[in-house]
Amino acid sequence: MREIIFDTETTGLDPRNGDRLVEIGCVEMVNRVTTGETFHCYLNPDRDMPAAAEAVHGLSATFLSDKPRFHEKAAEFLEFIGDSMLVAHNAGFDFGFINMELEKCGLDPLGRERMIDTVALARIRHPGAKNSLDALCTRYGIDRSHRTLHGALLDAELLAQVYVELTGGRQIGLHLAVDNAAADLAEPVMRVQRERPFRAARPHAASEEERAAHAQFLDTLKEPLWRT
Repeated sequence: MREIIFDTETTGLDPRNGDRLVEIGCVEMVNRVTTGETFHCYLNPDRDMPAAAEAVHGLSATFLSDKPRFHEKAAEFLEFIGDSMLVAHNAGFDFGFINMELEKCGLDPLGRERMIDTVALARIRHPGAKNSLDALCTRYGIDRSHRTLHGALLDAELLAQVYVELTGGRQIGLHLAVDNAAADLAEPVMRVQRERPFRAARPHAASEEERAAHAQFLDTLKEPLWRT
């Protein structure tokens, strides 16, 4: 099964307010193993770069000024991802920007049925814990020492490692099996919970003999708290 792990960098948080894509990074995985095939490009957003966004990814308007526009890279991007499932961290954000750019080019948007969100997976696997990419790398012992700024390809490479861990690690069920159902991969923890057999609670009340032994033990103590 082929999957594409991807990330984007942008000028801001909302494509509806004029924010644009400035970087796309994709990593190919087949049967849960990276193949070494990648897609990466910087994009000229044809607008200024807010200081807050530049502080995150380090991409200035000057650096991006001679880079191609999205419409010049759209065909190459679509050819690379093909019809594979698309995995991203907070995937709705990335899908929103890519679909906005595709629509500007008169192209069909990516279907949300192809989306696998690793934030949603992490919340199931680690409820109540921090689930940022940095936090997940730390939790799974993934080296991110070279990540000083956000970068689409670097983050996609890190996320590929995180995704494998979130979906059971390299070896699931003591055999190197591939689950061909995207829905199963998208909810590994819930699937395990559904399949877990029901077990009635075990009897846990103390027997009369145990109660007598406990009372005898208390007689050896001076003013035991258990009798107050």
